[in-house]
Amino acid sequence: MESGQRTQRIVLARHAETEWSRTGQHTGRSNIALTEAGRDAAVLLGARLGSHHFHHVGSSPLDRAITTARLAGYPDPEIDDDLLEWDYGDYEGITTADIRSERPTWELWRDGAPNGESPKEVSDRADAAVARAVGRCADGCDSIVFGHGHMLTAIAVRWVGLPIDAGRHLRISTGSVAILRWKRENRVIDLWNDRSHLTEAITDTD
Repeated sequence: MESGQRTQRIVLARHAETEWSRTGQHTGRSNIALTEAGRDAAVLLGARLGSHHFHHVGSSPLDRAITTARLAGYPDPEIDDDLLEWDYGDYEGITTADIRSERPTWELWRDGAPNGESPKEVSDRADAAVARAVGRCADGCDSIVFGHGHMLTAIAVRWVGLPIDAGRHLRISTGSVAILRWKRENRVIDLWNDRSHLTEAITDTD
C-alpha cells in the first residue's frame, strides 16, 4: 500500500426485497415491509459481510432499511434522515411505465417528482451524507449505511463529484452492496451492485 494511502471504506447496502421493489413501484416514504425472500436475503447479506468491523453503522429511518440492517447483524444502527429514499410525491407507488404512459420523456434524475423532491434537493441531501462520510474517513473509520436505491445512488455519484443526473447510469439491486473508497487523494467507486463477494472486497486493500 502506498504511503499516505487512505484505506477507509464506506459500504452502501440497499435494503432487501419488498413487494413494491419486486413489482417496480416507486417506494419513497411508504413503510413497506420486506418479503420473506427479502428477509432471507438480508441474512445472507450479513453472512457476506462476515466479521468485518465497522466503526459506524447508519440507516434510513424506514423499516425496510432498519430491518435489513438488523437481519444482517447490525441491531442498533444510527438513524440518519439524509438516507431516506427520494420523496416521489404524486408518483409514490406508481411504476415508471405508468408514469411514462402520460409523460413519455419523464426521467426522475432530471425532472424529479411532482409534489415530491427535485434532483437538486436530493443532491443536497446526498452532499450532506457525503460530508459526514468524509469526516468519518478522516477519523480512520470504516462505515456501512443501509438505505434505498435512488438515494444510495445519489450518494455514490456525489461522492465522486458527478452531477446528480449521472445517477441514471447506475443501477443498484435490492440486497446488494457498493463500496466507496479512496485511490490516493481521489474518491472512487470501488465496487457496485455486488451480491456475492463483499468479504473479499472489504479485506482487499491493494
